[in-house]
Amino acid sequence: MRGLTPRRLALRFALALLVAGATYNPTRYCYYAWASRTGWQWQPLLVFAGVVLLIGWVVCLRAALRSFGGLGLLLANALLASFFWVLADRGWLPIDSVTAISWLGLVMVAGILAVGMSWSPRPRPR
Repeated sequence: MRGLTPRRLALRFALALLVAGATYNPTRYCYYAWASRTGWQWQPLLVFAGVVLLIGWVVCLRAALRSFGGLGLLLANALLASFFWVLADRGWLPIDSVTAISWLGLVMVAGILAVGMSWSPRPRPR
């Protein structure tokens, strides 16, 4: 029996952070910035990278949806978003920094996906 270990959870978190961060982050090193620099023109390497990212998103989201369900995934996002709102309301979150908020959002999305990929139900025996 393979149980969840901190290492396995960290690997799933790293995968989710890679997929989310490669898609968008506040630096110029992400798919969004790359595509916008090209004027959103179809180029072979850009399309290939987009398909690779799409595969990563499908893998992560399918596992998270399987474990949380649609409503559970929505509630997990709502929980963390409301938590960030409380932090911002208390003045503990730098709401004037788009970069900080972007990175926190990426970590939030990666965390939800990592837990979803780790908490996936086992298939039933036939």
